[in-house]
Amino acid sequence: MTPDEIIAVSKTAIQNGYRTIVLQSGEDPYFSASDIARIVDRIKDLGDVAVTLSVGERSHSEYATMKAAGADRFLLKHETADPDLFRKLHPGKSLDERIECLESLKDLGFQIGSGFIIGLPGQSASTIARDIALLKELDVDMAGIGPFIPHPDTPLASHPAGDVMLTLKTLALARLILPHAHLPATTALSTLHRDGRMLALSSGANVIMPNITPARYRELYEIYPDSASLSDPEDGGIREVAEMLESMGRRLSKTRGDSFRRRRQSEHSRAQGLLDMHGRLRR
Repeated sequence: MTPDEIIAVSKTAIQNGYRTIVLQSGEDPYFSASDIARIVDRIKDLGDVAVTLSVGERSHSEYATMKAAGADRFLLKHETADPDLFRKLHPGKSLDERIECLESLKDLGFQIGSGFIIGLPGQSASTIARDIALLKELDVDMAGIGPFIPHPDTPLASHPAGDVMLTLKTLALARLILPHAHLPATTALSTLHRDGRMLALSSGANVIMPNITPARYRELYEIYPDSASLSDPEDGGIREVAEMLESMGRRLSKTRGDSFRRRRQSEHSRAQGLLDMHGRLRR
C-alpha cells in the first residue's frame, strides 16, 4: 500500500469508530523508519487515535524515529522462549537479539506487545511455561498467543497446526499470570475454529484486531492460507463485532485501549503533580 492509501484507510477507520490503527509489515524493510514516521505523523493528525507498529526488528535509532513521530505501541512476538528453537526457525538470528529489541522499545516509552506460537515443532509444556514467564519478566502491555498454522510454501509445510484447546488453556493461564495485559483473540485461532473469537474472549482475551486492509491487498500478505481475516468486510466488520460482544454481555470500548498499567502510571504522575503543586501553594 502507498502512504496515501494507508492514510485514506486510517481516516475511514477512525470515522467508523476505531481508536487504534495497527500498521503491520512483518520483517519487510521496504518502508524506512523515516517513511513510517511520516505515515504515523499523518495518522496522528487525523484525530485522537493510537498507532501501533508491527514492523519487525530494527535498530534503537530507528525505533526512536518512529516514537518521536507519535507511535504509541509496538508488537514484536518473541515467538518461542527456547533459544535453540528460535535459532532453528530464524537462521542467523537469536532470541537475545529479539529481546534486546523489546527492551529498546520499552526504554523509548512504547507500550510493548510480544507473544508466542502454540504448536511449533519441538515445543513442550515446559517451553510454553517459559514463554509465559518471559512475558511476565518483560512486563508486556500486550501478549499475542495463537496457534501455529503451516504454509505449504515453507519448510514447515508438513508440520501439523497448533491445537485449539491447548491455545485456549494457555490463553487462560496467561490471563492469570498477566492480569492487566491486553490479550488479543488472534486471527489464527479464528482461522482454525469458526468460533475462535468467542472462545478466546471466554478464555481471557479482551482485544479484537479486525482486518481493514483493502481487499485487493489481503492475499499479498499471506502468512498462512485461508486466513479468517480474508473474509472480514473492508470496515473490519466492526458492527458485527459489537453485536457479538453484546451477545456475550460485553461492550465495545470507545477508548484508545491504552494498557491499564500505563493509565495507572499516568494517573499516578498527574496525582504526584497535584501534590507537588499543593505543597508549593502551601509554602
